[in-house]
Amino acid sequence: MPDARTQDPLDLFQQWLADAQACKAIEEPTAMTLATIDELGLPDARIVLLKGCDARGVTFYTNLTSPKARQLEARPQAALCFHWMPLERQVRMAGPVVKVSDEEADAYFATRPRQSQIGAWASKQSQPLTGRFELERRVARFTAQFGLGPVVRPPFWSGFCLQPLRIEFWQKRPFRLHERRQFKRLDLLSGWSCCRIYP
Repeated sequence: MPDARTQDPLDLFQQWLADAQACKAIEEPTAMTLATIDELGLPDARIVLLKGCDARGVTFYTNLTSPKARQLEARPQAALCFHWMPLERQVRMAGPVVKVSDEEADAYFATRPRQSQIGAWASKQSQPLTGRFELERRVARFTAQFGLGPVVRPPFWSGFCLQPLRIEFWQKRPFRLHERRQFKRLDLLSGWSCCRIYP
């Protein structure tokens, strides 16, 4: 791992992400574990896809009626973990989460394949489903509703941006003597500090 003490960790993350995207052995380099806290105070984790990364942080999208969205509305903090096994690398992030603007959500939604746009309307994410036919019937209903016209973004579908206060880069080394660098900042206006930590 290069000396990252003076580097912006989000820039370093984008370099590592580019390495993962260039690696043919990694089928889905944008897959990340998102951890939230549920209404009982228990951790809740699932895999989601990274859809944006800039100076603010990292962005993902979801149905706003889903458990993850409700948990983020109630407790707007989360943690993320990327694990790129073929590169023997891992990145962990934690910090506050904010909803993206309607304009940003609209712009991303417009780039999705049409069937994925229809699917966003058809899915009552994480609610009970009586059978596959019920889902297919809803897909057919919204396919007919939009016809050949544009599919607008559902009002119950948007994105969140995790703005990290902590980022850790992990690189595998022999004999479990792994390389770990941790970046921290006190708040979103503070500069980053960096230190090496024990494996």
